Amino acid sequence: MNNPLFVHFHQSPDENAFTCLQADLSSNVQLSFGDDPTSENQVHVLISGRPTAEEINRFPHLEKLIIPWAGVPMETFALLEGKPGIDIHNLHHNAVPVAEYALMLLMAAAKNILPMDHALRQFDWRPRYMPETAIMLTGKTALILGYGHIGRFLAKYLNAFEMKIFATRNSIRSQQVEDGVEIHPSSNLHSLLPQAEFLIIALPHTPATEGLIGESELALLPQNAILVNIGRGAIIDQSALFDALKNHRIAGAGIDVWYNYPKDDNTRADTRPADHPFHELDNIVMSPHRAGGLNTEDTERLRMSHLAVLLNAEARGEEMPNRVDPKKGY
Repeated sequence: MNNPLFVHFHQSPDENAFTCLQADLSSNVQLSFGDDPTSENQVHVLISGRPTAEEINRFPHLEKLIIPWAGVPMETFALLEGKPGIDIHNLHHNAVPVAEYALMLLMAAAKNILPMDHALRQFDWRPRYMPETAIMLTGKTALILGYGHIGRFLAKYLNAFEMKIFATRNSIRSQQVEDGVEIHPSSNLHSLLPQAEFLIIALPHTPATEGLIGESELALLPQNAILVNIGRGAIIDQSALFDALKNHRIAGAGIDVWYNYPKDDNTRADTRPADHPFHELDNIVMSPHRAGGLNTEDTERLRMSHLAVLLNAEARGEEMPNRVDPKKGY
């Protein structure tokens, strides 16, 4: 039998999630939680979304850091710059719920459903008799920026609408076709944008993607385009996005990721998500970064199942999946 693998959770999962994890976990994986690790000298794997320097330094033999979601905060890369012996790994358990959420945002924005919902709550039927503003999805062209775990699931859903689907992937140098999806190098972005009736951003936030979509990129989109962002807010220049929506240079947007977030519990009820008044626009669907499901029962079950795969591989002495390349940022 392999030696025990000591794993420390920054925060204890809830009881149901922990039960799911135990059911899938190898018997030689030893877990500790919060402020009570089994032995600080024995811990080789830390599970923490936003580790601090004190937490990293607490475990002198730490070899693996698992971020329990997709993406790595930039401050975490900075924190581990001087610690090449610690590998970072992601979980991609939320690829399905995020892809489903992106499709929901796309359809809600394309069908302009929220203004009609708001009107009917006031018993106002006038939108029914106004010129049609809904945009059909079937037979249109979609561009997915970031053809990773989320992008591939999303492409499957969009295929049901008989769409032509383009995607970009940073790791390729020439055009490829995969499951009917035409995949291009990221350098082809500007030639793809004029064809994108639906632009869906599923990219990580890295130095290379920050501000990737600005005024000139939005100007290349067709005027009837719908933009959906379930990547990170900083990928789109917020001033350019606001102006494009306000002036109807694009038809609409569904946004789940933002520019400003609450700093603590006390500010959760009163924090503007951006410096611009997106809330005044009627052609945007605004969502408070909920695509991943946060701590819903389904999401936690998936998280624990995917986590067990990583830990069991490490316990067997195999390569742990989902290793992050710090140079690429994902």
